[in-house]
Amino acid sequence: MTKHLFATIVTTTAVAANNRGEGDGSTLSTLQKITRGNDQYTTVSAEAIRWGLREYFQNHYEKEVNRTFNAETDKYSFKDEQFSAEKYIDDDLFGYMDAKKGKDNEDATTKRRGALEISRAMSLDPYWGDIAFGSKGGEKGKTSIHSTEVHCTAYQYTIALTPESLKKPERALLTLDAIGAVRHVGGNHARFLYDFHPESIVLRITDDPSPWIMDVFKRIGESVGCPRLVRLVEVGDVKADELIVGGEIADTPYGQQLKALGVQVYRGVKEAIAHAKEQLKQQLKLEVPA
Repeated sequence: MTKHLFATIVTTTAVAANNRGEGDGSTLSTLQKITRGNDQYTTVSAEAIRWGLREYFQNHYEKEVNRTFNAETDKYSFKDEQFSAEKYIDDDLFGYMDAKKGKDNEDATTKRRGALEISRAMSLDPYWGDIAFGSKGGEKGKTSIHSTEVHCTAYQYTIALTPESLKKPERALLTLDAIGAVRHVGGNHARFLYDFHPESIVLRITDDPSPWIMDVFKRIGESVGCPRLVRLVEVGDVKADELIVGGEIADTPYGQQLKALGVQVYRGVKEAIAHAKEQLKQQLKLEVPA
């Protein structure tokens, strides 16, 4: 039976400004927003999250990464423009496409669909239009003042991965490490720090091809809860023994309810991820990559 790995992550609550405007010289930076009900929420693209994951792999497994980013030149470079999912972890996880025509105008496109699916991250809190202003140093002019939309919130997003769809299934273990250590995502976060690591995480290892655990975190007062996840386990749509929950959610009444229902609940995110890695290794007979 094919095993699937799903995880829903909620970040810490802090002031975010994942935006850059029209360019580095723009004086107006707007947040990406989406309407839900009668409110607007801010959102972070899946591409921006992938950028953060690529940064992790470049910093920790540079030899196994095909596309690398040079912060000095602000440019990307490829080790192999022919791509190789067998050789490079980023080609395997994120896929690639090189659209081109052959000598006789035939389709000579090289492509691979990414095995790692990532949802768009969405804020837990509605956005009410907060804006911060700044000014460049030194002599001032008409374009000295710049404004940035900011949002004090937490973000949640979900990843989905079928390890057996990877050229090297053991790379799923490295992906879990990366999920737990994303420092920042793309856009304005290149110069505006917002820690994107998990404050809490729900992991699911299952035969079920559907995640079911998307959007399970919810703002409850000043804290974060997961009443929908509790319900999913109570009614049997998600089996308790498929779930691993970690982080601050463990110290809430929801964490205690999940534990009473038989879910593996850990107070630490790293502890929960380590346990998920052990389960994957046992169930898929994976070896930790050298």
